Amino acid sequence: MKLLRLLALLVGLFISLSVSAQREYSPNLAIGLKGGATLGRMSFSPEVHQKFVQGIEGGLRVRYTEEKIFGLIMELNLTQRGWAEDFARDDAPEFTYERHLTYLQIPLLTHIYFGSNKVRGFINLGPEFGFLIGDKIDANFDYHNYGSIAGFPQGYRTNRQLIMDVENKFDYGISGGAGIELLFRNRHSVMLEGRYYFGLGNIFKASKSDYFAASRNMAIEISLCYMFRVL
Repeated sequence: MKLLRLLALLVGLFISLSVSAQREYSPNLAIGLKGGATLGRMSFSPEVHQKFVQGIEGGLRVRYTEEKIFGLIMELNLTQRGWAEDFARDDAPEFTYERHLTYLQIPLLTHIYFGSNKVRGFINLGPEFGFLIGDKIDANFDYHNYGSIAGFPQGYRTNRQLIMDVENKFDYGISGGAGIELLFRNRHSVMLEGRYYFGLGNIFKASKSDYFAASRNMAIEISLCYMFRVL
């Protein structure tokens, strides 16, 4: 909770700076389309043997900036996250299990940029909120009855997540990233960005009586975005 309060304070400070800067600099409003790839995994406690699962993302971006240094970005995206079980660690590589969690997510990011009128570097940071709209499992075994499968690793291995339903569809966390923007023809630009998402909400129940104390989304995202300046 202290982290959330600190984040809210930082976002409020940046918004205040933006409002005051409007008196001195002319505004710049741009809209765009983005698409890219994701690598998702979870922060589980107790530990789950897992690896990254590949996904895709795409959506809309609105950016408001001043002529110098600072701006704000809001996005509406469809993003795939989740995890893949790492059975190779348990000497059972013949088994495969991937879980794709699809979110409708809204990042609200501070945008700090630097460079020339042709090439700019930038840093984005801020909170992100999402709602689960899809949950798909791809496996080559009957995960509902894994206890009866010959050779399936058990005992020392955490397996409950294989069959558990997502209890908390609302997700929230912090996103941070950096990238490069190429500007051309005054109103057009292309942005390449790498971003990391750290979830703060659990997908499974996490009370003292529940099995998992933590089940949080994490993701690496690489995206390309075309922007068009409308103001």
